[in-house]
Amino acid sequence: MNNQYQKTIYACFIGYIVQAIVNNFVPLLFLTFQDTYGIPLSRITMLVTINFGLQLLVDLLSVGFVDRIGYRTSMVLAHIFAAAGLALLAVLPGLLGNPFAGLLVAVMLYAIGGGLLEVLVSPVVEACPSEHKEQTMSLLHSFYCWGHVGVVLISTVFFRIFGIANWRILALVWALIPLFNMFLFTKVPMASLIEEGEKGLSMKELAGMKIFWVFLLMMTCAGASEQAVSQWASTFAEKGLGVSKTAGDLAGPLAFAVLMGTARAFYGKYGEKIDLDKFMAGSSLLCMISYLCISLVPSPVLGLVGCAVCGLSVGIMWPGTFSKAAASLPKGGTALFALMALAGDLGCSGGPTVVGMVSSLFGEDLKKGILAAVVFPALLLLGIVLSKKMWKAGEDRG
Repeated sequence: MNNQYQKTIYACFIGYIVQAIVNNFVPLLFLTFQDTYGIPLSRITMLVTINFGLQLLVDLLSVGFVDRIGYRTSMVLAHIFAAAGLALLAVLPGLLGNPFAGLLVAVMLYAIGGGLLEVLVSPVVEACPSEHKEQTMSLLHSFYCWGHVGVVLISTVFFRIFGIANWRILALVWALIPLFNMFLFTKVPMASLIEEGEKGLSMKELAGMKIFWVFLLMMTCAGASEQAVSQWASTFAEKGLGVSKTAGDLAGPLAFAVLMGTARAFYGKYGEKIDLDKFMAGSSLLCMISYLCISLVPSPVLGLVGCAVCGLSVGIMWPGTFSKAAASLPKGGTALFALMALAGDLGCSGGPTVVGMVSSLFGEDLKKGILAAVVFPALLLLGIVLSKKMWKAGEDRG
C-alpha cells in the first residue's frame, strides 16, 4: 500500500471505533436514565429504535448528496455530528425542561454521524491503493468489535472507580475521539472510488443487475445472523448461568464481540492465503451449528459456548460481503455502498425481531426464536453459491 494512504486507513479504523461508541455507550445507561430522570424504560428503549432508524434513513439519503459534497466533507460532518451528539448527552437533559427531549436530540445528532460513517468508511478504505483489499476490509471491520469491547470494559471500569453518577464526564471523554478523528480527516489523503472520467452506477442501473440483489440478500442475512444472537447473549448468560448482569454482559455479548473481532483480524492478517468464498461458506455452516447448539442442547454452559462460537462464525460475513460486492461491481460507487449498508442495517434490525416474535409465539421460549433464525446463515450460504456461479458466468459485471 502507498504509505501516504496508511494514515487514511488508520483514520478509518478510528472511524469504526467512533461508530461502536455511538451504538453501544448509551444502552449501558438505560437504568441510570430511568433512575435519574424518571423516564420509563418503554420510552428509553425508543432511543435505540430512533438511533438505528435514523441511521437507516441516512444510509438511503446519502446516495443523493455524498458524491456532490465529496467524501472528505461528508466524513468531517459525520464526526462533527457524532461528537456533538455524545457531548450534548451530558448537557441537554439538564438544560431542557424535558430530559427525554434532551436525550432524544443528542441521540438523533450522533445517529446522523453513525449513519454517515456506515456509508463512508468502507468505500474510503476500498478506494485506497492496496494489494489485499479483502484483508484490509476485514481488519477494518474488526475495529468496530474492538471499539464495542473497549466501550463496555472502559465504561464498566470508570463506573466502578468514579461511580455511575459521573457518566456525563465519560460521555464528554468519548466525544473527544470523534473530535480528534475529525481533524485527521481534514489532513489525510483521499483516493477516488471511481476512476477519473468514469461515473458510478446509479440505483436504477444497480437494480437491473441480478448479482446486486444476491449481494443485498447476503448483506441482510449477514446483519441478521450477527445480531439475532448478539442481542440476546446477555439474557442467555444471566438466565442460563444465574450470574449478575455485569458478569452476564462480560460472558455474553463481550465474548461474542471479542471472537467476532478475532475472526476479522485473523482474515485481515492471513487472508491472502485463504479463499474468501470458502471461508465465508465455512463460517455460515459454523454459524448454523452454533444456532443449533444454542437452541437444541439443554446444557446452559454449552448454550453460552454456542453464543461465543456464533461471534467467531459471523465475523467475516459483513466485511466479506462488502468485499465481494466491490470486486464484482467495481463501478458501483456510493450507491452500492450506501445500499449495502442499508441492507445490513435492516438485517441487524430484522434478525433480533424475528427471534423475539417467534419466541413470543412459543411462550417466550428464546431457544425457539434462535432456532428459527438459522434461516439467515442458510440463506447467506445460498447467496455465496449463487454469487460465485454468476461471477464465473460473467453476469452483471458493472
